[in-house]
Order: sequence, then structure tokens, then C-alpha cells
Amino acid sequence: MSPPVTPVRSSGEFFAFCLDTLRGLGRRPVQVREFVQQAWFISSVSILPAALVSIPFGAVIALQLGSLARQLGAQSFTGATSVLAVVREAGPIVTALIIAGAGGSAICADLGARKIREELDAMQVLGIDPIHRLVVPRVLASMLVAVLLNGLVSVVGVIGGYAFNVVLQGGTPGAYVASFQALGQLPDLLVGEVKAVLFGAAAALVACYKGMTAKGGPKGVGDAVNQSVVITFMLLFALNFLVTAAYFQVVPQKGS
Repeated sequence: MSPPVTPVRSSGEFFAFCLDTLRGLGRRPVQVREFVQQAWFISSVSILPAALVSIPFGAVIALQLGSLARQLGAQSFTGATSVLAVVREAGPIVTALIIAGAGGSAICADLGARKIREELDAMQVLGIDPIHRLVVPRVLASMLVAVLLNGLVSVVGVIGGYAFNVVLQGGTPGAYVASFQALGQLPDLLVGEVKAVLFGAAAALVACYKGMTAKGGPKGVGDAVNQSVVITFMLLFALNFLVTAAYFQVVPQKGS
């Protein structure tokens, strides 16, 4: 059984790891090739699952909110509530979960395998900083892919919600669009993109940290992958709460 101080020590080491990564963002040379390769890899394993998940996600939101709005006699506002829910909340969350589950687990497994083969130690002996060489490109690639995927998920989710609301619930297309124009605003889209950037960075940082600290051979790598996914999910929901609370405090909402 691990001593009680172990989680505190791990949290401090992870915080120091994040600071080292942040410091490495401004170092030269920039690892362009590694960045492009990682961005392509993360996008290739994330695009299809994200698109497939966003369709039922948008449909469920539209159906639930449409049913609730009809009970309250506010069916004309179904479009605004559905679109805002997808753009501000569902889009970034779905994007982060897909990146953490698909891209983050692969990143953790790759770095964990390098760790147990002592490749990372060999890089340090040669004077190469593994954080600058391996971690920074993966974090930047994850942030870029998260922003792009968030746009894809939002578009597909909004289209799916529109189709299900109009076809299954008998909604009016004009009222669906008009209500969103009445209550939606540009900061709603911007906060979704900010969330996507933060979530992508968090997923990559946790995956890299757990991979580079893996111990115990192949079993240790597998445990590190599982831990990285679970920790990332918990961290994402905490970050989402903080960003959403700050957003509602700073940005005035239409109609309020």
C-alpha cells in the first residue's frame, strides 16, 4: 500500500513537469517534423470517432431540450438551447474525451515503451531533453487537433440536432435558426475553442507524464495508459467547471 504522501508528491511532480513543458515551448530548434507527424496521427485516430459520437450527442440534446421546451411552452427557443449546449459544452467535452481516449492513450503507450527500453535515459545521456524533443510537439499537436476537432464536432452536432428537432419533433426550421440568432453570440464559440485548447493540452500533458514515469515493464505501461485516461477525464470535468463559471461571470448573456 502506497504511503499517503505519494499522491501529493505525484501532483507536485506533474506540476513541475507542466512547468518544464511550458518553458520548453519557447526553446529552439522547433521540432516541426515531430509536430506534423503527431498532429497527423492524433487527427487520423480521432476524426471518425468524434464525428460518429457527435451525431447522437447532438440528437439526444435536441430531443431532450425540445421535449422540455414543449412542456414549458417555449418550443421556439429549442434551437438556441440546443446549439448553445453543443457549442459551449458538448463539443469541447466530446473532443477532449476522444483525444484522451484515442490519441492520449497512444501517446502514453509510446512514451512508456520508450521509458522501459531506457531510450529516454539514453537521450538525456546524449544531452537531448526528452521534454523539448518529445513532449512539446505532442502537446502542441494535441492542442491544434483539439481546436479543429471541436469545430467538426460542433458543426456535426448542430446539424444532427437540427435534423432531429425538425424531423422527429415537428419543429419549425425558421424558429430554430432565429432563436439561436437571438440568444447566441460570438463569445459562445470562442469559449468552446478555449476549452478545446485547454482540454487538448491537459490530455497530452497527463498522457506524456504518465508515459515518461511508467515503471515495471509492459504491465507498468498498461497501468500507466489506464491511469492517464482516468486522470484526464477527471481533470477535464474540473477544468470545464472552472472555465464555464469564469465565462458566466465575465461575459454578459443575451436576454438576461
